[in-house]
Amino acid sequence: MLTTLKIKNLALVENLTWEPGAGLVGVTGETGAGKSMIIGALKLILGERAKHDLIRRGETTCTVEAVFELSNREQVNELLENAGLETCDGNTLVLKRSFSEGSNKQFINCSPATLSVLKALGDLLIDLHGPHDHQSLLSRDRQLAMLDEYAQIKEAAKKYRTSWREWQNALTDFEQLRNSERSSEQELDLLRFQVEEIEAAELDPQQAADLDQRYQLAKNSTRLVDAANAAGGQLSETILPTLMEVQRSLRELEQLDSGVLELSSGFDSAYIELEELSQTLMTYVEKLDLNPESLLIMEQRIDLLENLRRKYGNSIEEVIAHGQQAAERLARIDNRGDELKRMEAIADKIGKKVIKQGQALSKKRRDCAPRLAREISRHLKDLGFKQSKFEIPLEPLKTPELKGLEQADFVFAPNPGEPPKPLRVIASSGEMSRVMLAVKSALAEQDQIPLMVFDEIDANVGGEIAHAVGAKMASLGEQHQVVAITHLPPVAASAHCHYVVRKEFSKNSTRSTLKEVKGESRVSELSRMLGGGGESAKAHAQTLLAGNIP
Repeated sequence: MLTTLKIKNLALVENLTWEPGAGLVGVTGETGAGKSMIIGALKLILGERAKHDLIRRGETTCTVEAVFELSNREQVNELLENAGLETCDGNTLVLKRSFSEGSNKQFINCSPATLSVLKALGDLLIDLHGPHDHQSLLSRDRQLAMLDEYAQIKEAAKKYRTSWREWQNALTDFEQLRNSERSSEQELDLLRFQVEEIEAAELDPQQAADLDQRYQLAKNSTRLVDAANAAGGQLSETILPTLMEVQRSLRELEQLDSGVLELSSGFDSAYIELEELSQTLMTYVEKLDLNPESLLIMEQRIDLLENLRRKYGNSIEEVIAHGQQAAERLARIDNRGDELKRMEAIADKIGKKVIKQGQALSKKRRDCAPRLAREISRHLKDLGFKQSKFEIPLEPLKTPELKGLEQADFVFAPNPGEPPKPLRVIASSGEMSRVMLAVKSALAEQDQIPLMVFDEIDANVGGEIAHAVGAKMASLGEQHQVVAITHLPPVAASAHCHYVVRKEFSKNSTRSTLKEVKGESRVSELSRMLGGGGESAKAHAQTLLAGNIP
């Protein structure tokens, strides 16, 4: 149930904290007093678009916060977990919405959230109905869902939908492969050419890298040989012979002065390194490939790799991957006959399961539809439709659909002698309000939404019917928390707790307040609603309360 609703700077509301009780909660007040603020606040919590003109004049930010106590938090936690949000540890759920010019924020248990998650949570927590808000009741899909709720086959229907989606995916895969059978010979020729061209190249990323390195050396081999020969020639023809003369002179010095041995030793090491360098340069020159044919072969190979990269990818790895993908597609098309049989068998198997599950759903629906129609008819009689007729025909579908093998259509004849017509063609909002209340009453035990809000759905209703509407709402309040914003005294008198919205004026400002009325204050409010403040109105109000004044 909704335990707390906090509203700050919403329209005429300056700062309000409301703690509605359980059961049927009546909200009354004069026209224009601001009763719609509750609906506006709840719609914001439900994820409705925030309009900046709702912000109280002179303020910059509007905030709405709702605290719910959950009797069954499994569905809520599943939704939060799927949205990547923290689940509820206890039974308390806090939703908050704050908006200003250029800013719109929403929080779930203090964690930032998106409007889509807020809307999804709202569908689990609040069922809001206004005088013209019966679209959900007019939807044939929603009507079928109501029948499933009454028949207690929601889980079976969920399994059917899972199987149906699996079947559709299998059919789609089969159709895609069957359509590929009609691929043009041009596509097949192209695939074969691509596979053969890439396979013939015998690609290896490491070999391609080595080839690039060897080609750069081979391409510059003439300059490399000239430079190496020049350096080697200088060493062997000029530098080393000269150094040999120096070495002989040092040997003579050693014989005359042993103190030069250290100098001689360092010279010998340098001489040996230069000799080794001369030999290395000769070997380097011998290894350089100056064969024009080898250079041509490398150039042709490099041209081939560049051509493949240009056609199939930016790297050898991408070219190889493209070849593999082309080979796989070619294999699928070449072997599609066997694959088609396999996939068709899979689709047929799943299709049979869908039919079997759908037939089981159909049986339960056909068994329960008359019972639900009788239950709704009983509530309709309580609401003044003494000789009305309500039926739930099920129309078979040509092919299985996501909702099953049939669709429902709630039909209603308010007056005797009239043929039943679908609810969507009934124009009277007063009739539709009572039909909706009858349907909700029939589904009260199965309906999992904890809070029902009725915003003046009792419009165009009066007399004894008003008493029946109040009694029906009070009965709903035994199983749900029900908030009824009403102008009808019998409905307000039926409430378990009663709140009044009033306007207060001070200097240059106006604000709406919401206060609970009890005892004589409640009698006074009912008297006002009855059209006067005299003793007769007061007596009538006391009669309505029938001794149930808190």
